[in-house]
Order: sequence, then C-alpha cells, then structure tokens
Amino acid sequence: MRIISGSHKGRRIQAPKKLPVRPTTDIAKEGLFNILANRFDFDSINALDLFSGTGNISFELASRGVEEVVAIDHTPACVAFIARTAEAFGFDIAVKTSEVQRFLERETRTFDLIFADPPYDFTVDQLLTIADVVMKRSLLKSDGVLVIEHSKHTDLSQHSCFENKRSYGNSVFSFFGQ
Repeated sequence: MRIISGSHKGRRIQAPKKLPVRPTTDIAKEGLFNILANRFDFDSINALDLFSGTGNISFELASRGVEEVVAIDHTPACVAFIARTAEAFGFDIAVKTSEVQRFLERETRTFDLIFADPPYDFTVDQLLTIADVVMKRSLLKSDGVLVIEHSKHTDLSQHSCFENKRSYGNSVFSFFGQ
C-alpha cells in the first residue's frame, strides 16, 4: 500500500501481516480519489472512515489535507496500527475502537464524506443497513456522500439514496447521497 497523492505522496504503508484486513488496492483507491477530487475540495471537508482496517483510506485523506478524519474499527490491533502510523506520519486522525453499527447509532456529528469498507462477506442487507442508518440519522451533510466498498457480486442499487457505482477489478464503490 502507498499514499497516492498529497503531502505524503509515494509513502509506503506496511501493515502487519496478522491484521484481519483486506486493504483497498492502490488502483481502486486511485480511481476512488479521482472521483472524490471532482466532488470535494479536500482541505475543506471532514471524513469518517468505517471498518478502517489498516487506515489506508484515512492516511490518503489526511495526506490530501482533510483536517478532520475519524477512523473506526472494532479490532484493537488495527486501531493501534492506525494510531502509531498516524503519529509517525504527523497526521491528526481520531482513531476509535468500536463496532461500526454501535458507533453510527451514537454519533451526532455530520460528515462530508463517509467511507465504509466492511468485510466482503457482509450480506446485501448488512450493507444496506449501513446506508439506512447513515441516512436516517442524517450523518451526511446536505452535499455529502457515503461510499461503500463491496464485492463485484453485490448490487446495492435498490437503495433509495443510491447514486451510482464504479468498479475496479473485484472491488466496487457504491455512492449514496441525501
């Protein structure tokens, strides 16, 4: 994994092999951030990274100037790795250990960008529940976007807030708005 752009462009991230993660590939991440760059001025938004794993997306956001990045994962080893790496890179990322569903049900802030990369074995219902909770709790700002990464074998287009999707190999990013 590497940071694609921003203040830490080209910097490699070497996560411990024992972490239970499937990081977003550099090619998929580059495609995602090309789309997001056309939608946002990164230094004027805040972002929430759910199921953050290695922190790959959080580090990319911080490198591109996002001032407030919140990373949520339920695995203490992942949270510890993100916190150590963020400190080493000089990134101010708020990292929290929590089950994502529990965090979403209690969160009161709104975000410009919410990125969720749950395990690929999540069912369509589990993935759609993420979108439902984000929308029902109004966790997105009015012009914000929720991006859910999932397998190419999953279709989330039936959700009423679905906007579009982009595919990169086995990875698909589904975009949702208010």
